[in-house]
Amino acid sequence: MTILLNGIGVSQGIAIGNAYIYVRATTKATEYNVPARYHDKEIARLRMAVNEASKQLHEIKTKIARETPEDILAFIDSHLLMLEDPAFDEGAALIIKEFSCNAEWALQIQCDRLVQIFDEMEDPYLKTRKDDVVHVVQRIQHCLSEKPETTIEPVKLKGRIVISDDLTPADTLMMQHEKVAAFVTEFGGPMSHTAILARNLGIPAIVGVHNARQLIHPTEKLIIDGHYGTVIGDPDARSLKHYRNLRQQSHERKAQLNRLINKPAITQDGVAIVIQGNIDRPEDIRNLKHFDDTGVGLYRTEMLFLENSKLVDEEIQFKTYKRTLFRLKGKPLTIRTLDLGADKEIQDAMGQGPMAHNPAMGLRAIRRCLKEPEYFIPQLCAIMRVAAYGDVKMMIPMMTSIDELEQISELIEHAKELLRQRKVRFNEQIEIGAMIEVPAAALSSDVFADRLDFLSIGTNDLIQYTLAIDRIDDEVNYLYNPLHPAVLKLIRITIEAGKKAKIPVSMCGEMASEPRYTRLLLGMGLEYFSIQANAILEIKHIINNSNLSQLQNQAEEIMRCHDLHEIEALVDKLNN
Repeated sequence: MTILLNGIGVSQGIAIGNAYIYVRATTKATEYNVPARYHDKEIARLRMAVNEASKQLHEIKTKIARETPEDILAFIDSHLLMLEDPAFDEGAALIIKEFSCNAEWALQIQCDRLVQIFDEMEDPYLKTRKDDVVHVVQRIQHCLSEKPETTIEPVKLKGRIVISDDLTPADTLMMQHEKVAAFVTEFGGPMSHTAILARNLGIPAIVGVHNARQLIHPTEKLIIDGHYGTVIGDPDARSLKHYRNLRQQSHERKAQLNRLINKPAITQDGVAIVIQGNIDRPEDIRNLKHFDDTGVGLYRTEMLFLENSKLVDEEIQFKTYKRTLFRLKGKPLTIRTLDLGADKEIQDAMGQGPMAHNPAMGLRAIRRCLKEPEYFIPQLCAIMRVAAYGDVKMMIPMMTSIDELEQISELIEHAKELLRQRKVRFNEQIEIGAMIEVPAAALSSDVFADRLDFLSIGTNDLIQYTLAIDRIDDEVNYLYNPLHPAVLKLIRITIEAGKKAKIPVSMCGEMASEPRYTRLLLGMGLEYFSIQANAILEIKHIINNSNLSQLQNQAEEIMRCHDLHEIEALVDKLNN
């Protein structure tokens, strides 16, 4: 009998194949007393398990390294870094001594503590990093129990659709290596590593399909629609024919878009549009180059700090940024200064104190940097040093006032003087820009434009601050709408301020990566897009098939509207 299950489509594509139910052996930590005289022995057992877990990941990495891109392997590297983090073995060792308990129980306590920290974070990507903690702890627990994890049988995976409760990055990579057709998991979200890996690897994937392992039979024929998050079990002949046609159309569409790789983005009436990419780490350049030989309009530097769980000194930052620049091979690089705050924290506590009641409104981004210049100045120095080697710009997040800009300018001049005294090579004339992501900044964008070299609209925060809603709060995120008239007005104000001052204005938020809004943004005058790598070809295709002069008239009609439903209807008409 045909069944229909729904989840969250996190990686687009149609897959048709037989199910493979992947069941991981589970270990449940139980507590027992360990007398003080045996504490050292128990700690040694814990550390042996940590070393064994690290050995297993290295073995997995060796098996797939030859044909797996470096940026994909970075997911396993992040787990290896966690295994080296004292938070696991040293933290658990202290718990063994404090509570006279066994290693399994101490590790579980430490895991729960770390997960709670991530649960308190607001950033959706960082919140899902708790999955990494759980995955690493589970691997150590297996090593402690000396029970093997469920092994993957390659002969059964080729062309199969894997059904699991969840998948670790190592699982995902091994299954991709064996050419699975798709993934379906019972848990996870769009920012989980399984989701990110599936998108990067081009594998259709759906997460959050509750009870999938109970409702789907082993070897059952399945249809997976990664766009709509639909799973069809035991499909009839009509459904199979329909989805096979859709899969063929999808392949043809992909081939059509691939012809745009490394081609310019130019409207039908001859206006060149700049498309650049957003990245978090140097390894992301490989994925960016897979879609286009372009530059980076947003490099989120806080990931370097968060992944190391500590403050990173100037020299490490310099080498990391330089490696990123050199991988771009002459293309421009825009480096955003740290956007750390109460929701994105590191273990080297910068500014001790309780968690903010509303982190998004708290001490974050440039506010944090101005309060703690001892870690901001080394970053300024590192960025200006790298700018001596190529086209590098510096972008300041969360700007709200000219007073902040003056304070930043003073710190930049101070950093320059330090570099002069050290006789270190750097770029005296580095271009400085600001992210426009709060209404106050958008309304003051004409003043910022007169004093800066470029502006970049960060729509993620601009929308939530304008509409006073938390975009990751299930109770109110239905109100998050980029087409709200107030949001569109703030975007228009910023674009016009840039044109008047004759400086570039880009958009680096998620709105720029969404094809539905591309023609509207073009009509509003946006000429610089900084987007996710996997959106580049689709956005470029829309640009190349758009007439800018026509879009300007249609955008004006939309800007005159006050009714949200009418605006949405006009945007849909714009895209037909």
